[in-house]
Amino acid sequence: MKSITSKEILNAYKVLDGGELDPDEALALIQTKPPYLMDLYSLADKTRLKFFKSKIDTCEITNAKSGACSEDCSFCAQSSHHSTSASVFSLKSKEELLKAAKIAKGHGAESFCIVVSGRGYPNANDEFNSIIESIRLIRKETGLELHCSPGILSKETAKMLKDAGAAMINHNLETAPSNFKHICTTHKILDRINTVKAAKAAGLKVCCGGIIGLGETLMQRVEFAFALKELDVDAIPVNIHQKIAGTKLPESTITLTEIINFVAILRLVNPTKGIKIAAGRNTVLADYQGLVFHAGANGMLIGGYLTIPGRDIDKDRKLINSLR
Repeated sequence: MKSITSKEILNAYKVLDGGELDPDEALALIQTKPPYLMDLYSLADKTRLKFFKSKIDTCEITNAKSGACSEDCSFCAQSSHHSTSASVFSLKSKEELLKAAKIAKGHGAESFCIVVSGRGYPNANDEFNSIIESIRLIRKETGLELHCSPGILSKETAKMLKDAGAAMINHNLETAPSNFKHICTTHKILDRINTVKAAKAAGLKVCCGGIIGLGETLMQRVEFAFALKELDVDAIPVNIHQKIAGTKLPESTITLTEIINFVAILRLVNPTKGIKIAAGRNTVLADYQGLVFHAGANGMLIGGYLTIPGRDIDKDRKLINSLR
């Protein structure tokens, strides 16, 4: 493993002047160790502040349909290929989703995301049409920015979501393209990439990131950062893998330094894109949550994380206020 030097970190300051890192530079930086860690984080923080100032964006999600998913993603508690304690229920009613949206607004969320388990909707059906109706109702009643995580889409179903008032689609790559085949066999990374492209073609913003700690190498983390750059996504959610009993993927051995270094590299490779920390924020990062925001992140998921409980909302409010 290459040792980083202060010269390489100083060279990366070109990002502040509109320059770009290449993959080799990013690979060197992601390996940063003491005594240069704070130099890397300081640069990532300066980049965050240049494009986002001190604002921390907040988003809340709701588990609108849970479990019984046909896909075999090795980390997922909702896959029908696993035996877990995750809840299984069909799509919630418009009234139930509206209630959840109003609670999110009361928490101070600026956007609200309807998350649906399953392969997706390449074609519209009754369930998809119900999601469309829910989006229209929630937009009308709350004024929240509406996001949706519906799985695989076609150009036609993406446009239907846009026309209904959805502002953003969440569809994660999950990991580096070269690592995807090791975590899922029932669909290909190209299915996810094409969904992102379909959403962008429909005029939707795209929230696309994934999970760190899925057995990927440092080089694959860099590959992941550049894949997101190439797709020109609007927001990048970062989840930290936590083993859920009954799933196939083993417990992650990722370290705190690796996590925070990855966030810093994401920021330097994608300087103008939102980076929000999601699952694992309050458990894996624990006392180091504040540091990850001073290493490039500018947003967080509040409330719960589908099958994993979130943190007390008052604690998150205090954290946000302390970062300003």
